[in-house]
Amino acid sequence: MKKIILTYGIIGGIIVSAMMWLTLGSGNHDFDNGMWIGYTTMVIALSTIFFAIKGFRDKHLHGSITFGKAFLMGLYITLVVSTLYVASWMVLSSVSDQDFMTEYYEHEKAKLEGSDMPAAEVEAHLQEMREFGEMYKNPVVKIGFTYMEILPVGLLISLLCAAILKRRAPSGEARA
Repeated sequence: MKKIILTYGIIGGIIVSAMMWLTLGSGNHDFDNGMWIGYTTMVIALSTIFFAIKGFRDKHLHGSITFGKAFLMGLYITLVVSTLYVASWMVLSSVSDQDFMTEYYEHEKAKLEGSDMPAAEVEAHLQEMREFGEMYKNPVVKIGFTYMEILPVGLLISLLCAAILKRRAPSGEARA
């Protein structure tokens, strides 16, 4: 099971990391659609959970798996994918000449100032962003927030895959 978790986790990690480098490494950021691109990539990368659980169930457990075992497999794969995602972000953001937070702040500032939002609300939102930017300079905070981008997606996909793929052993056989 460890080999399957590592194999599918590394495949998912390569997918999400490669897309990160392709989309952010160029320096041309699409801040308006970036969230959709990023989360779509995460879902694609974490779809390896489905294939890992199904393959393990069918090849090693004679077609049956409990919800708990399937969920744990998904959770472990999520941790591998997430760790590769975080490591990629830490490397990309440290070797790149780009200041992602400043660029994002400037983008949001222009968008907010062009909106119909009252000036006080705009300033309050910008102040929150400046405070977050200061916190984000701490590597531990940066790692934590980066994990929080992908872990909930993996948790949800793990739950869905475990629910879809769980299958009881026929009566008379041991359950896995």
